Amino acid sequence: MHSFEFTRAQNAAGAIAAGAQAKTAQQGADVRFIGGGTTLIDLMKLNVETPSRLIDINRLPFDKIEATPDGGLKIGATVRNSELAYHAKVKSDYSVLSQAILQGASAQIRNMATVSGNLLQRTRCVYFRDTAMPCNKREPGSGCPAITGHNRTLAILGASERCIATNPSDMCIALAALEATVHIQGPKGTRAVAFGDFHLLPGNTPERETVLEPGDLITHVTLPPPASGSKHLYLKLRDRASYEFALASAAVVLTIASGNIKRARIALGGVGTKPWRSPEAEAALTGKPANDATFRQAAEAALRNAKPQTENGFKVELAKRCLTYALRTAAAS
Repeated sequence: MHSFEFTRAQNAAGAIAAGAQAKTAQQGADVRFIGGGTTLIDLMKLNVETPSRLIDINRLPFDKIEATPDGGLKIGATVRNSELAYHAKVKSDYSVLSQAILQGASAQIRNMATVSGNLLQRTRCVYFRDTAMPCNKREPGSGCPAITGHNRTLAILGASERCIATNPSDMCIALAALEATVHIQGPKGTRAVAFGDFHLLPGNTPERETVLEPGDLITHVTLPPPASGSKHLYLKLRDRASYEFALASAAVVLTIASGNIKRARIALGGVGTKPWRSPEAEAALTGKPANDATFRQAAEAALRNAKPQTENGFKVELAKRCLTYALRTAAAS
């Protein structure tokens, strides 16, 4: 691994000032914030990330899970995934989030990984992680060999001619369905970003994955008050049950009254270049009977704009079946 300077942030202002010295908050930044290190250190070992300075943010006061005045939840940036998954209010009111976290990674990684780190988790595309290969996300303008190469696990929604890399997070799929808000403190002050706006589509700039600017520090995430009587489910389909990323997953939050779907929030994982909220599926469900015909129609709507590549065409039907089964299971719970 290359050499770098390691410092511990004593306060948020100091961390932000140091981070602002970098030219970018994205790929290749000279200064990186580090929490659990479960992604960043991995990429540094591969020379995919080569920061000159790491700033440990674990001493900052971002490690609490607290109720908000409106009945929602405030989750600090450095809260560990395991703590979040087993938190009583998360398990009772936001169980789709608990389910998603517990289906991601290993227990050891969940004990170290942080909320903010999960928001910034990088793709597992083999071309991105191999510095001997070109990759527009790693080296803008170098090309995307995945489009005609090994793309079985890559995205079928939100891809562009420059990148088809899949967002790997399970936690983020649940946060998308829960309509979370990401809170950021930076050189220009504080701001709140709707979860659906935080991650960016690759378009012509796949190297830019989020709205973060140099020096921006995620401080916490908030969840709105839970919908009364809602049913939650996270379903993950993968090659093996142990420590594997999703080929397709679905986060489902449903409210059903008198046999009809009153409210639906749907997000898909394993198929999108970002955590994939599906307003098309939600519209197809709302006001309709909670039955298999409705569920399949919603799945068809969610995947209508899918654009599979040479090896991942199977994901279209897999994702449809995943969502249909998740909806059926949630409705029956």
